[in-house]
Amino acid sequence: MGSGTPELLVELLPLLLYTIAAAVLTAAGLMAEYTSLQYLGSGDVVVALWLAVLGGVMLYAGVYGLGYKKVAVRALDIAHR
Repeated sequence: MGSGTPELLVELLPLLLYTIAAAVLTAAGLMAEYTSLQYLGSGDVVVALWLAVLGGVMLYAGVYGLGYKKVAVRALDIAHR
């Protein structure tokens, strides 16, 4: 192991965790949106709207909040070193 390896591993661990969290939130948001469409098709509008809002929040948090603000910024910071 080189002298820079432990520092690199310390920086990559949060990046990996943020990436996993972003993927889970995005997948859950997509599932909530799909389920919302299913409820809307069956006529249960209240549950459909609630799931649509919940899915939108999860998609925003997964794609923008974690994916763009945390993962992309950290990955570019690590790559430029």
